[in-house]
Amino acid sequence: MNVPAEEKKTYARFVTEMRVRPDDIDLYCHVHASRYLDYVLAARLDQMERFYGMPMEEFAARGLGWFQRAMTINYKRPLAMGERFKVETGVVAFRRDGVVVSFKIFKENGRVSADGEGDYALIDMKTRRATAIPADVKEKYSL
Repeated sequence: MNVPAEEKKTYARFVTEMRVRPDDIDLYCHVHASRYLDYVLAARLDQMERFYGMPMEEFAARGLGWFQRAMTINYKRPLAMGERFKVETGVVAFRRDGVVVSFKIFKENGRVSADGEGDYALIDMKTRRATAIPADVKEKYSL
């Protein structure tokens, strides 16, 4: 995500457990590539509420939302139907108007299925433009 190593920090990482659903499977009998992005989004939404104490509803009430600017994903090992897996995510960098979040998806056996980073912009829902992260939000997400 073009974040220089010296700008990356160590923030808390959180884990959400999930399971592969039948509708996640593609014609090659493993999880379709696009579903991995869904898994990361679902994990972040869960973690925003459970660990940061600030769910998307709170952002919406403030007229704010998150927009995915970019996502890099490295596929390593496939997930199969019914397989349980864990999605670990954490903020690695703050920008004036967004965050970079890294993630790892672990198979049942603990091996990495996929990893990567997402670059998210905080947007003002009225103007649909990026906006500065409020100080209280940055504080909550700086665990």
